Amino acid sequence: MKKHNFYAGPSILSEYTIKNTADAVLDFAGTGLSLLEISHRSKEFVAVMDEAQALVKELLDVPSGYEVVFLGGGASLQFCMVPFNLLKKKAAYLETGTWAVNAIKEAKLFGEVDVVASSKEANFTYIPKGYTVPEDADYFHITTNNTIFGTEMRYDPDVKVPLVADMSSDIFSRPIDIAKYNIIYAGAQKNLAPAGVTIAIVREDALGHVDRAIPTMLDYRTHIKKGSMFNTPPCLPVFSALQTLKYYKQLGGVKVLEKMNIEKAAILYDEIDRNKLFKGTANVEDRSIMNVCFVMNDEYKDLEDEFIKFATSKGMVGIKGHRSVGGFRASIYNAMPKSSVEALIDTMKEFEKAH
Repeated sequence: MKKHNFYAGPSILSEYTIKNTADAVLDFAGTGLSLLEISHRSKEFVAVMDEAQALVKELLDVPSGYEVVFLGGGASLQFCMVPFNLLKKKAAYLETGTWAVNAIKEAKLFGEVDVVASSKEANFTYIPKGYTVPEDADYFHITTNNTIFGTEMRYDPDVKVPLVADMSSDIFSRPIDIAKYNIIYAGAQKNLAPAGVTIAIVREDALGHVDRAIPTMLDYRTHIKKGSMFNTPPCLPVFSALQTLKYYKQLGGVKVLEKMNIEKAAILYDEIDRNKLFKGTANVEDRSIMNVCFVMNDEYKDLEDEFIKFATSKGMVGIKGHRSVGGFRASIYNAMPKSSVEALIDTMKEFEKAH
C-alpha cells in the first residue's frame, strides 16, 4: 500500500532528493567513498556547499549584500543567535505560536523585547493585525508559518525597521522580498532536507553593531567568513538540501511551487468546509497552505480516534494533530504531491459516508 506522509517534520522529501542522497551514501561523486565518510574539506564536498549556497540565492532572488550560511543547532539555536548578533537595546516580536513564544523567551536574555501583538488568548488561531511596530526597535521578528496551529503570513510586512523571520516551515513556498529582512532562518526538516542543518540568509551590514562579545560559534560573521566551513558541517543534510534545491529549479522555481501549494491547500480546505464531520481550526484568512489543521465537529468528537485508525488503514501517515490543538494536521509541504492530498480527501469522504 502506498504511504502518504503528512508528518509535520521531519517530513516528506522528494523522490529526487531521497534517491540521489541514497546513491551518494553508497558512492559520493564517483569518489568510491560514502557521503557519510567524506571529508568536508574535499573538493567534491566544497563544491556541494558552494552550489547549495548559490542555488538558494538564485531561487529566492537574494540581492547583493547578503550571504547564505548552513548552520547546526536548528531554528531553536537561532532564537538566541539572532538577538546575540542584532539586539542592541530593543527588539519587537509578533507572538503567533509556540515557536514565536520560544524566540521571545530567548531574546529577553539580551535586551528589551516589545511583544507588539499576540493571538495567544485564542490559542493562536489567527495572525494579529493592526499592530504598531516601534520605530526605535532594532528589528521586528515574525514567525511566518505556525506548524502547530496552522496559521501563516504569506506576505512580507511593511514596517519601518528591518525584519527577521523564522521561515522554517514555509521557506521556498513563495517569493520573498529579501531586501526587507536582516536575517531569515529556517530549519531544513520541513521544506528542504533531513533534520540536522539550518539555513540562514544574512544581511552582512546588519552585523557587528552590538557592544557585547559574541562567542565565536554564535557569530554569523564567523560562518560567513569561512563559507559555512568553520566547523564540520552536517554533510548529508547539506547534500540533501542541494538535491532539493536542484529539484525546485527543475520544477520551475518558487513561483511554480507557490501555485502548486495553493492548489493543494485549496482542495483540502474545500473538503474540510464541505464535509459534515470536520471543521478547520484557524481563521480562514490566516490559514496555512503548509500545515492544514482541522478537528471533528463537536457532535462527532467521539469519532476522532476511529478516523485516525481508518485513515491509517488507507495509508495516511502522520495526520494526528499536535496536542495543543488536537484533531488532525495534514502537512502538505513542497514535496507533497497533489495525489496524496486527493487520497486524504477521498478518505475523508469515505469516512463521512460511513457515518
